[in-house]
Amino acid sequence: MSDVTVLVGFADSAEGRVAFDAGVEEARLRSTGVIVLVMSGEPPPVVHDVPVEFRHPDRHDADVAGALLDLAEETSAELIVIGLRRRSPVGKLLLGSQAQQILLQARVPVLAVKTPAAG
Repeated sequence: MSDVTVLVGFADSAEGRVAFDAGVEEARLRSTGVIVLVMSGEPPPVVHDVPVEFRHPDRHDADVAGALLDLAEETSAELIVIGLRRRSPVGKLLLGSQAQQILLQARVPVLAVKTPAAG
């Protein structure tokens, strides 16, 4: 896929689905495509108006952040989209280590999205 600028880290979870949706919306705004790194579960459904390419990490370890950062470099992505879990007030003091590594080490902007608040 050429001219892909949006890279999404996807896990089969509410956070992963929100990240995928945000990545697709960013691709629409940029008139480009999306590469989705599927970390777990089944890939999300195909979107017909945006080119989407699904990839799986080559790594057999738990270095999810490293796999996403490597793919961002390999594909010259201009934006990385990740989903974050909602946390308790105490948990908000800490950010998940994978998300923190991506936010701190990415050479391109990172869009971190959360699921909508319940209620």
